[in-house]
Amino acid sequence: MNDGMLSQEEIDALLNVGADEDEGEESQQGEQTEQTEQTDVNDYLSSLEIDTLGEIGNISFGSSATTLSTLLNQKVDITTPTVSVIKKADITDEFTFEHVSIQVNYVEGFSGQNVFVIKSEDAAVISDIMLGGTGESPDDELNEIHLSAVQEVMNQMMGAAATSMSTIFSKRIDISPPSIKLIDSGSDENTETIQDTEVFVKVSFQLKVGNLIDSNIMQLIPVPFAKQLVDQLLNGPEEEAQEAQEEVAAAVDQLDKPKEEAPVQNIQTSEPQNGSPQYLGDRVDQKSSTVQQANFSNFEPVELNKNEQRNLDMLLDIPLKVTVELGRTKRTIKDILDLSSGSIIELDKLAGEPVDIFVNEKLIATGEVVVIDENFGVRVTDIISQSARLMKLK
Repeated sequence: MNDGMLSQEEIDALLNVGADEDEGEESQQGEQTEQTEQTDVNDYLSSLEIDTLGEIGNISFGSSATTLSTLLNQKVDITTPTVSVIKKADITDEFTFEHVSIQVNYVEGFSGQNVFVIKSEDAAVISDIMLGGTGESPDDELNEIHLSAVQEVMNQMMGAAATSMSTIFSKRIDISPPSIKLIDSGSDENTETIQDTEVFVKVSFQLKVGNLIDSNIMQLIPVPFAKQLVDQLLNGPEEEAQEAQEEVAAAVDQLDKPKEEAPVQNIQTSEPQNGSPQYLGDRVDQKSSTVQQANFSNFEPVELNKNEQRNLDMLLDIPLKVTVELGRTKRTIKDILDLSSGSIIELDKLAGEPVDIFVNEKLIATGEVVVIDENFGVRVTDIISQSARLMKLK
């Protein structure tokens, strides 16, 4: 009997239908959002430009990761970059966390700027290691000393990236020392120093430093500068192409010039008779001509006279700086500041291991330390081979 009330089964069926409709709407909205983001990227960059920027970032940041690993003495991994586009008005909504912003200006090779963004907690770990800590319990707040440490790390990393870019673009590329800022969440200070740019290319990397950092580092590049990078990599610099064209044109002019100005002299031709060949110039009588063998001077070994030998001996009196190196080591700034009288610095060589002998800062031999009366000395045990010395000179 139906008294107008819904049964439990009918209620469950209605709830399921509503849930299915909500899921369908959310899925449709997600697809529309993803499609809109993809459309925004394609509005500013082609697929070739996206791939090229990713490859540039992959190569340059690969060398930066090596530099960071050396500075922190930790294993550093940087994944393949993800390239997207972000508008200047949306940057505030993008970085909703406290972060460190590092601006890099190109001073040679390119004319442009870009900004790197890392989370403040990641910067705290890096600064703690640079200042002699382990990175496991960094300070919660970053002061000027911490930011200076991070700035030096980024300076070394960007220097390595510029070197890699010099190899990629086959020209010298140099950057100015980066400027650094600690920016609160929701601030629009990231791009306030980069004027006349409303759209940026965002190149995002996943950064892993040992077991201490597993986060993202982002690079913001103005779209015009990004297109300039791609154009010079794919097409070459316009100035160099123009200079090459001018050099070719000048060479062609030099080739054509003698043909126009050279006077024609002593040119005689003989009419062919009975199939005989034609000659240019005076005909040579081969029967009456004399053929002689070419004579070459004999070069005897050069012997120096007394004056010349004396001049050569003057070189033997030139003083050279001889240095014996016991060993080397690397220490952090904190370790250097903690040095005092009685401190012991451990070197990278074992006791009894041969020491290096340098002449004018060039390695030429190895030896062992001896004591002569009350002075230290070194006994040469091995001379570096000639080929090895030549390689050291390069």
